[in-house]
Amino acid sequence: MYAKIQISGDIEVKTGMHIGGSSAFAAIGAVDLPVIRDIRSNYPMIPGSSLKGKMRSLLAKEYNSAIVEPDEDAERIIRLFGSANKGKKGRKSRILISDMILANMAELRSAGIQSPTEIKFENSINRATAVANPRQIERAIRGSVFELDMIYEVEQEKDLLEDMETLGEGMKLLQYDYLGGHGSRGYGKVQFKNVFADIVVGEIEDFIIEKCNEILKNAVRM
Repeated sequence: MYAKIQISGDIEVKTGMHIGGSSAFAAIGAVDLPVIRDIRSNYPMIPGSSLKGKMRSLLAKEYNSAIVEPDEDAERIIRLFGSANKGKKGRKSRILISDMILANMAELRSAGIQSPTEIKFENSINRATAVANPRQIERAIRGSVFELDMIYEVEQEKDLLEDMETLGEGMKLLQYDYLGGHGSRGYGKVQFKNVFADIVVGEIEDFIIEKCNEILKNAVRM
């Protein structure tokens, strides 16, 4: 069978989040570590690859019996996220994750916030010389909301619910970890909200979609 399920919802930033952009052409005095931005709106964004890669790495810690290369991940991870191993038959990813742009700037402005980002000043100290190395890190601010948009391609109906369980587990693990950089210093805590799965191509029985929604909502409940 062939069908597509769209999984939508929100990703709310609970602590300042830094997903880095390029500073190769930064002017003198510019922020040392800027966030990646959507070129049209200039708003912060979450690349689909960042979300996908983080969830996969967390799932690998849970389901793999040892530290292995991504192409040697557990079967349920490879089935959902794919494999590019050229020495074996490659497997495409069943989950497609779109880039996510800041979606609630109007709400933030109504609360008196004029910029979608903040600059955090930090210092690292050289232990040998005690010299401080200050730097400026740009972050998407707490309360930012990004619209989640994922497409799951149904290839085998028998795998569907287990794949949803794997995806839900990845989302759950991420909520207790961090997205982006500098997580050990408190950055990047996120929460999934209003997660909803719906069939957009093909036909799947209603009770199966209801089960998918139950799995996903239970996984991200905090």
